[in-house]
Amino acid sequence: MAEVVLRNVCKTFGRVEVLRDVSLHLRDREFVVCVGPSGCGKSTLLRLIAGLEDITRGELRIDGELVNDRKPKDRGIAMVFQSYALYPHMKVYDNMAFGLELSKHSRKEIDERVRRAAEILELTPLLGRLPKELSGGQRQRVAIGRAIVRDPKVFLFDEPLSNLDAALRVQMRIEIARLHDAIGATMVYVTHDQVEAMTLADRIVVLRDGRVEQVGAPLELYHQPANRFVAGFIGSPQMNFIDCTVESADALGVLVRLPAGEKLRAPTAADGLRPGDPVTLGIRPEHLLEGRAPPDGATLNGRCFVVEQLGESHLLHAELPEQWRLTVRSAGDARLRARDDLTIGVPAEHCHLFLADGRALARRQYGVPTANSAM
Repeated sequence: MAEVVLRNVCKTFGRVEVLRDVSLHLRDREFVVCVGPSGCGKSTLLRLIAGLEDITRGELRIDGELVNDRKPKDRGIAMVFQSYALYPHMKVYDNMAFGLELSKHSRKEIDERVRRAAEILELTPLLGRLPKELSGGQRQRVAIGRAIVRDPKVFLFDEPLSNLDAALRVQMRIEIARLHDAIGATMVYVTHDQVEAMTLADRIVVLRDGRVEQVGAPLELYHQPANRFVAGFIGSPQMNFIDCTVESADALGVLVRLPAGEKLRAPTAADGLRPGDPVTLGIRPEHLLEGRAPPDGATLNGRCFVVEQLGESHLLHAELPEQWRLTVRSAGDARLRARDDLTIGVPAEHCHLFLADGRALARRQYGVPTANSAM
């Protein structure tokens, strides 16, 4: 397989700059997932790697070779799109074989590749069927099989599960993870679904407005977001954010005052903060304590205004003094109902602090600076 290296890549459409100075090093056999809000440039990035769009500035290398001016067919890549794009009049076997036939491969080699891919994807019993006789998940597997038979250096996936229902998405997510393990290919996967990103990726690339915000392993981004944007984007429900004021900052952490007057010492770097400086405290819904005080942190009092029962867990949406709100996630069934009073524990060990410009302060308990490298 191959590594993919982008150096200072920019892409403009007229006067609109879609990608801005993107530098990434995607390692051989790595599964990299690109995420971000709509319009952030993630699909454009994939299309640049595929050769479906021209790079405005910068370099793209695949397997060490500069490919900026190479046609898609000469880059050693295969792409799986959101739509299956299967030929409706061709059976599964012929859909998978068609590209190889155009490339003038021998009949024997075509048959070997198609049957090997069908075995990997458990499509062998379906080779004689037409696409209309397949489920959505089976059609997507055929589309993936059509990519596998080309034996590419790099697989590119552009939101391949978006057209599937929830149950099929889970099934296909497992299938793609199993496929990566089986063939050990370099894969670049674009999605808006962070569950797919967290469960599939070796590393996640978070994009915003055409720039790379952070690159890292899924749990690195979850525990050590580089900035407020990444902290709010990774995790569902998203992280709670509370505007605070610095009381003091020293080697032990940063003491902040919450809107209702409670104080909490966040175990983060002081980073030159002074009393009175504005900061934002972040804590994830699953880290808040419903109905109990933490051994170290703050205790808040509020009132539920919405309760969401999810079965294995529940979400409490609470309104607190000063007109600010928190979301609390707890296991099991909720005991509280809307308009019930609620005590919320805020454990200091799970708190993040963000400066006015959005940058995250390094958290002491991890012993390393916040990850913010794009390489």
